[in-house]
Amino acid sequence: MLARQRQAAILERVRASGGVRVTDLAGEFGVSDMTIRRDLETLHEQGLLAKVHGGATLAGPGSTDEPGFHAKSVRQAGEKAAIAARAAQLVPPGAAVALSAGTTTAGLARRLVDVPGLTVVTNSLPVAEILHVGGRPDQTVVLTGGVRTPSDALVGPLAVAALGALHLDLLFLGVHGISERAGFTTPNLMEADTDRALVAAADRLVVLADHTKWGTVGISSIVGLDAADVLVSDDRLAPDARRVLGDRVGELVIVPATEGAQ
Repeated sequence: MLARQRQAAILERVRASGGVRVTDLAGEFGVSDMTIRRDLETLHEQGLLAKVHGGATLAGPGSTDEPGFHAKSVRQAGEKAAIAARAAQLVPPGAAVALSAGTTTAGLARRLVDVPGLTVVTNSLPVAEILHVGGRPDQTVVLTGGVRTPSDALVGPLAVAALGALHLDLLFLGVHGISERAGFTTPNLMEADTDRALVAAADRLVVLADHTKWGTVGISSIVGLDAADVLVSDDRLAPDARRVLGDRVGELVIVPATEGAQ
């Protein structure tokens, strides 16, 4: 097998599984560890993967990279479903709640369709559609205006203005990334403004974020970690993340991914 063919095959395996080990690849292709390391170095220099100790992973996204809603919806589906299921337990009948844009908040919306008397404010087109189609007649859904993003959020001055006069019980905020230094972040500058307006309108902030969000930093910070009254994540969250978040957020709730199937 030519080096170029082998490198293409390696890249396919990284994309399929998220990561590979040098020793596994060497055995699979019948070459030395050094040959595999050179292949990984070549792919790393091309920006196609990230080298790590003993192997390689997918190249990390840039701080302004914003995948579309459908692309994100198939990632960590089990974890997101479990987080949404636990978050739904925080919503009492008759509450006024906000749901930001995001695939996890869309999962939460599916679990709120039978909660009586809800008023739901959202800047998410999918969330509004879920509740419009499947929600109860005694629910009220308020969709902000604004400019549509790749993740189907409505953002910008119109969205911010629509939120300015509202007073809500709870905000469920989906985020692009979390870090100790940058807090909760997004890759879209206008979405950060809109998310801050959502935070300002709500009495309590509940952040919904699966384990992959830790260590990811978008270009704009929304709020610091200590602004979150509750953070709901899954049980694959790294120990160092649990330590930091446990110290900084009001309450860290960890749910098994299997809860999403119940």
